[in-house]
Amino acid sequence: MRLLRQVTAGCLACLALALALRPPPAPAAAPATTPVVTAAADLAPGTVLAAGDLTAVAVPVERAPAGSVADPAELTGRVLASPVRAGEAVTDVRLVGPGLWSQVPAGEVAAPVRLADLAVATLLRAGDRVDVLGTTGDGELGAAPAVELVAQGALVLSAPAAAEPGAGVGSGTDSGLLVLAVPPDTARLLAAAGAGGTLTVTLGRP
Repeated sequence: MRLLRQVTAGCLACLALALALRPPPAPAAAPATTPVVTAAADLAPGTVLAAGDLTAVAVPVERAPAGSVADPAELTGRVLASPVRAGEAVTDVRLVGPGLWSQVPAGEVAAPVRLADLAVATLLRAGDRVDVLGTTGDGELGAAPAVELVAQGALVLSAPAAAEPGAGVGSGTDSGLLVLAVPPDTARLLAAAGAGGTLTVTLGRP
């Protein structure tokens, strides 16, 4: 029995030594990353991008959004078409230019529309669908203002961001200007309705 214990102890010692001398496993390969330019702070539509507005962060290659860029210099001087949150990737569809216009469906055009109620415009975001209502007449002599449907199911391409608390009306982000994708005939109706009355929208499903 004593000999058996000694042999067993020797075997265990040899096994422990072999395990101790075994080379460590190779570390797992780090996932491949790529730089993506993001907003360094909340940015309003119409912002002319400067170097201080942008930063590059490393993200896994498979998570890099389509239309993103790696170098902030590529976006310096470009104009935002819609609001961007801090840390959000600044992609081509957030910029005035081909990326934005590529969202216009075939056979339609991008039409700027300024709403009478500035607060309503800040409730909208790119991708929303809206009906545009035009109002004419001021209700004098007992006549009610006339309201007509000018555009139906228009796609919002860009919308203003809400003004910062305490900024007040006219701070630059509350202009009420939307850019909508509509057929050419509807774009002409919108222009005429905006010139002769006021415009507002009702929000539908995107």
